[in-house]
Amino acid sequence: MFLNFLKNFLLKRKLKNSLSNVTNNFSEDKIQTVGILIDESYFNDRLGLISELIENNIQKDNIKVLVYKDKIKKNDVFDCPTFSLKNCNWIGEIDGVEVNDFVNQKFDLLISYYDIEKAALLNVTQKTKANFKVGFSTIDKRLNHFMIKTVAEDYQLFISELFKYLKILNKI
Repeated sequence: MFLNFLKNFLLKRKLKNSLSNVTNNFSEDKIQTVGILIDESYFNDRLGLISELIENNIQKDNIKVLVYKDKIKKNDVFDCPTFSLKNCNWIGEIDGVEVNDFVNQKFDLLISYYDIEKAALLNVTQKTKANFKVGFSTIDKRLNHFMIKTVAEDYQLFISELFKYLKILNKI
């Protein structure tokens, strides 16, 4: 327990230091591919969130999901790539093939769907190669290009606000 606290503290400190020299590489390309980073410790309606994206003309094949869980049991089987704090080492490097594939894939839009700062989630968000990052307003403002003020349980409102502003920004 204490080691997890210490690991979280060190990861957040390293992340905050790396965020001080972030350059925004805002792209004006249209949104085709979407990556979703979800904290399933608090939000469990992943399929509803994906269906809302599909209703807004994002093709299902162009949506990739990565799920974070606080605790993963040894015999658990998941239907999408899942990671935990154990996939991040003490200096912020990410272990795991599925997590590294997600981080290294180039997305037009990354949706950071978590509203509580956790070191592993912040680390993956920061390392992901996405042209446009969207998240909640409760998360560090330097991580995302666009923030929406709502709660994670109300995914319909989040998606409707997101697409309203993507139309204004001429991204879709």
